[in-house]
Amino acid sequence: MALSSHALHVTASLHKPSISQSRSFDRLKLSVPLDQKPLWKVRLPQKPWPEHVLEALKSTSRKMLEAFVDSVFRFVDQPLLPSQKNFAPVEEIGEAIVVACCEGDIPVNFPQGVLVRNGPNPLFGGLKSTESIFGRSSQTWVEGEGMLHAVYFEKGSGGNWLLSYKNRYVESDTFKLEKPQNKPSFLPALEGDSWAIMAAYLLNTLRYGAVNKYMSNTNVLEHAGKTYTVAENYVPQEVDIVTLEAGGDWNFGGEWDQPFTSHPKRAPESGELVTMGINAARPYYAVGVISADGKKLNHKADLEFDRSILSHEIGVTHKYNVIIDHPLVFDMKRLLNGGPLLKYDKEGYARIGVMPRYGDASSVRWFYVESSCTFHMFNSFEDGDEQVVVRGCRALTAVFPGPDWGTNKFDWFSRGFDFREPVAANANKHRGYLFTRAHEWRLNMETGEVQESNLTGTEFSVDFPFINADFTGLPNKYGYAQVINSKSSSECGMAKYGGLVKLYVGEPCPRLSDSEGGGDRDYSIKVEYHNFEKDSFCSGSIFVPKKDGVGEDSGWIVSWVHNEETDVSQVHVIDAQKFEGEPVAKITLPQRVPYGFHGTFVSTPN
Repeated sequence: MALSSHALHVTASLHKPSISQSRSFDRLKLSVPLDQKPLWKVRLPQKPWPEHVLEALKSTSRKMLEAFVDSVFRFVDQPLLPSQKNFAPVEEIGEAIVVACCEGDIPVNFPQGVLVRNGPNPLFGGLKSTESIFGRSSQTWVEGEGMLHAVYFEKGSGGNWLLSYKNRYVESDTFKLEKPQNKPSFLPALEGDSWAIMAAYLLNTLRYGAVNKYMSNTNVLEHAGKTYTVAENYVPQEVDIVTLEAGGDWNFGGEWDQPFTSHPKRAPESGELVTMGINAARPYYAVGVISADGKKLNHKADLEFDRSILSHEIGVTHKYNVIIDHPLVFDMKRLLNGGPLLKYDKEGYARIGVMPRYGDASSVRWFYVESSCTFHMFNSFEDGDEQVVVRGCRALTAVFPGPDWGTNKFDWFSRGFDFREPVAANANKHRGYLFTRAHEWRLNMETGEVQESNLTGTEFSVDFPFINADFTGLPNKYGYAQVINSKSSSECGMAKYGGLVKLYVGEPCPRLSDSEGGGDRDYSIKVEYHNFEKDSFCSGSIFVPKKDGVGEDSGWIVSWVHNEETDVSQVHVIDAQKFEGEPVAKITLPQRVPYGFHGTFVSTPN
């Protein structure tokens, strides 16, 4: 029997689920079209039912639902190729382990603290798909429970460095629901056949009160002396930086009822934390301003978007918030019509919004830019009173969630990462479409004009940018990013970063400024490279500033590096002012660390 889209309405809250399990009943709403009579009526007793009766009904309903899922859905592993072996999950090691092996010397003035990185580490052996009468659905490469990997830098009484390593799952509410069952239970709900996705939405909500798992696997952030893990589909979760034990949700008593970006920004001078949240239901995009002490939500505004997008980052300047709105769109109507839930719309518009810190939807100044996808930003700042400058990593399509359902996923990613020849600005659809370049937008606040230019050429593709965070929202001279290894990524079908790049923003590149230089004329800045050994790839790279350093690049680049030939994971410490030289220290870790996403350094001077 076909169901029209308005005959069955399913609403799933993105708020924290109630562990009391009462959610199985209060998350589902059934209605019929207004022009039809209901097929049945149920008259409920006027007096409340006894608590033990309600609990028995709830228990019975849960068991029936679990039995239905077990009989109809079959979980299958997503196999990994040999070239993908460091994307496989690892086990928790328990207590911290002393790290004894270090090549080189950790600088004397390196700060004491904790280097911590987040990333997906799927439960039960790896990513899963399900097969059922509704079709097939699959977890995507960004899913999987969050796992924190931490290296502790502590000085002994004699000034010598004492190092240790620890890892631990981020135990979100949904983790605590699924882990004790010792088997996968949440149905994949993002990629797959439309009926399988809709069935997953309904059954996950009825059983667990959540459409999908709260993975908390993308970033680690520090604010007002507290540390949090975060991913795009939920609010941050506080974590004890010493034990890595997860604590409560950071939502200001429910005042912030949206998901939370993985990349909030600390505003210059005020120290406030500016965030945003995207949602599949209205409000599609909200901005929040958190007090410098982390105790209050000072401001919240619905920007009144007319579409639901997947935006990953927000920017700040001295006075403004910077909004990225690109055509990577969630569309429930498209899903109901048999299409994908999330898709990059090549014909859709892209725009950048400049919003006063405490503004609302009507105060945003929108600048329409060339259609593209920008997940990550280097920085944004004001250049005088007229211009707002935004720098980010810009691609012609979205690496996430991947190809349309039914397309060979490995082939699509493999061709997308194939940059064997220079890729033109209008890269054709046959290869190289995942090429990402550092890009600059100059937004004129007086005239409304936009100037766009590529900061890097077609020699390398970059992503996961970072800067000295002390310059967030302020004019800065240097940007850093991870460099995609085209050959290895194409062979693997997943992004591998074989080096780092330092961009001297605003400093001309002699080779291309020369009249006989040739090449892409947008490529107009000086670039330095730091390449890793053969078959070595990095993740979670950050800038750690020197406490009493002189200059913006006075500090170290710290990166998690894995050698696939030896299967050894290390942390490399690189002098940012001697960027192309050898690392000053290579810290060998006691176990393999899978590739991950973002991290931070939490200073603990005492």
